[in-house]
Amino acid sequence: MLRVSKLTDYATEVMAALAAVPARVHSAQELAERVRLELPTVSKLLKQLASAGLIESFRGVNGGYRLAREPARISIADIVIAMEGPIGMTECSAQAGSCDHESHCGVRVNWQRINQAIAGALAGVSLADMIKPSPRRRTASIPLRVVGA
Repeated sequence: MLRVSKLTDYATEVMAALAAVPARVHSAQELAERVRLELPTVSKLLKQLASAGLIESFRGVNGGYRLAREPARISIADIVIAMEGPIGMTECSAQAGSCDHESHCGVRVNWQRINQAIAGALAGVSLADMIKPSPRRRTASIPLRVVGA
């Protein structure tokens, strides 16, 4: 199963909370309460997001955190990369030269295509998109084709 880690999911929630009022400085405690996570977890996320340049931190009595740029200019790919490192379905699709099997791998090019599609999909969704209420729409179910049936 392909999935982002819990911390990346939580980081997206924290970023969405910041994006709800992007110009305001939010305390770590306030964010923890808003996303219903423990303060140490939120503090860890904030440190990592600040280190990646996605948020700014301010010290002092009125200190806290706010987005480093507007929500429309922060992609979900930015958050995933900040939390997990380069997007890569396989070692060679994240960084060339990291696999001894690369020179004679018959599927490498296709893994790279898949990796680019996933990275593109994540880059195509902004934090602003994530905080928009989604329209209630009816989704069509796609019938599964059973091979050999």
